[in-house]
Amino acid sequence: MPSAPPAATRRRRAIQSELAAGRFVEIAGFAARLGVSEMTVRRDLAALEAEGFLHRVRGGAIARVSRSYEPPVEMRAAQEDGAKRRIARAAVALVSDGETAIVDVGTTTGALARALRGRGPLTVVTPSLPVALELAREPLIRIVVTGGILRPGELSLVGAVAERAFEDVNCDVAFVGVAGLDADRGLTEYNPDDARVKRAFLRSTQRTIVLADASKLGRIAFASVAPLSSVDVIVTDASLDHPVLVAAAAAGVELVSAAPEED
Repeated sequence: MPSAPPAATRRRRAIQSELAAGRFVEIAGFAARLGVSEMTVRRDLAALEAEGFLHRVRGGAIARVSRSYEPPVEMRAAQEDGAKRRIARAAVALVSDGETAIVDVGTTTGALARALRGRGPLTVVTPSLPVALELAREPLIRIVVTGGILRPGELSLVGAVAERAFEDVNCDVAFVGVAGLDADRGLTEYNPDDARVKRAFLRSTQRTIVLADASKLGRIAFASVAPLSSVDVIVTDASLDHPVLVAAAAAGVELVSAAPEED
């Protein structure tokens, strides 16, 4: 299936952000807000409904799934793939040789692990088996895997063993993946077990760097992780005038843009 034009992609991201925040997308109001025709918005809603993101109702659309629904990792890996690679490339510049980095579970942090290949010396602490395997053959990267209970599909490690692993380490930087990033609710995650592991490692790092593509902004998932004020840096492909990023900057968070370069 051919990819949508950039303008359509931006509109559909905006629709997804509205739905993720629990808001009803009204066709007339959204068309006026974006300066497009109602028919254009209807086509966008039809495309997103076909992909399973929403349910069309009279006058607009509502979210199809609850905040606790976690899309399969294969589906998430395919979404915003280019944005994740750009975010990863921008993020690797924020870790220095000799540092100890926590690399979180998730598809964006998986892209970061691939971008770290060839770097070092580094120590990477992770509760993610895919991240560990991605870096396992790197001669200058020492891998520390937390242990814990393996979550099928995600292949993340959770539970008391995973959480306690971070009590005994002091790390320089944590690269955090999130399901949602909101000005009021902060960092959120689909699964409470993953959220608890994130809270544990945030207590063990000097710097917290969140990797979030534009679709995550304004989204509120089921489990709370930490407030926006706990973050040091956000690396994103979104426009830096997005309301969530404006709020983050006002709270003292550094913003790093991984937006595609203009022609």
